[in-house]
Amino acid sequence: MSYAVVGLPAPPNLNGSLSSITTSSNKGADDVNSVEMKPSTGAGYKWRLVIAYDGTHYAGWQYQQSPPTIQCIVEKALIRVTKLERKDLHLVGASRTDTGVHAFGQVAHFVTPFNYDSLESIHAALNGLLPADIRVREISAAVPEFHARFSTKSKIYHYKIFNDTVMDPFQRHYAYHSAYKLNATVMREAAKHFVGKHDFSAFANASHNDRMPDPVKNIFRFGVIEMGALLQLEVEGSGFLYRQVRNMVALLLQIGRQAIPPDIVPMILATRDRKELAKYALSAPPHGLCLVSIKYNEQHLHLPSSCPISSFGRHHSISKCKLPFY
Repeated sequence: MSYAVVGLPAPPNLNGSLSSITTSSNKGADDVNSVEMKPSTGAGYKWRLVIAYDGTHYAGWQYQQSPPTIQCIVEKALIRVTKLERKDLHLVGASRTDTGVHAFGQVAHFVTPFNYDSLESIHAALNGLLPADIRVREISAAVPEFHARFSTKSKIYHYKIFNDTVMDPFQRHYAYHSAYKLNATVMREAAKHFVGKHDFSAFANASHNDRMPDPVKNIFRFGVIEMGALLQLEVEGSGFLYRQVRNMVALLLQIGRQAIPPDIVPMILATRDRKELAKYALSAPPHGLCLVSIKYNEQHLHLPSSCPISSFGRHHSISKCKLPFY
């Protein structure tokens, strides 16, 4: 089965623009993989969003008005642009990121009873209404089978740790500060124990959103990358329980400080008891965590035929300088 990635960032470039990498493209009516652009079952035309946000000032993704959430802010902008009611938009996010957690590749979908000839105008209008810490990176048409949450094959999260005696003030909202010198080698050794299919009950907090969550998740990779003083933990899995990533990171931090050995990971996993993990580590703070990208079944990312071209934003240009020379 082939997967396609939504929201995977290009290599960090402070002067570059944010770009989305997907294996889908705008396919015409002659493409054998294209499907007709038609209303999704009983709902209307379906549209996919890729959203980036700084979660510092928000109470996560999931809808609530006070304190504000990302979904609430995005819905208000969509209501103004589409002139539809919230109940008609059916906005759904792929991942219900927690309070203070960031995203570069959050994916969501919404529906409208009407089609669009062009997506650039609605894209520009949405970003014009949204606050500066939330941006829609991409808008594209979606086939009826696509579902931002249930079509997900895997999610990729990064957790950043600034490992130096003095914290970099420019990293303070996006990286956890560890003044203790961390041993990245033993952290890598410990992270390998998370890879594979396991019952992660010991690494999950109780959530009011999931009444009967499946505790068995498949972790495809868990890397520990050193970038100078910055330590980046990269984890990809089929899905994650509430606070699972932050709890895994918290244990790796203790192992990196060499307070406990790497082989404690399988021991705690085997207990399936959250209280066992609490003996060694508390949950890592949310601000170091970022939802980087989401992978989907490639067939669900095929664009319908006769649909508008996907919008990645538009450049503005000036034909000539209007300022006088001095």
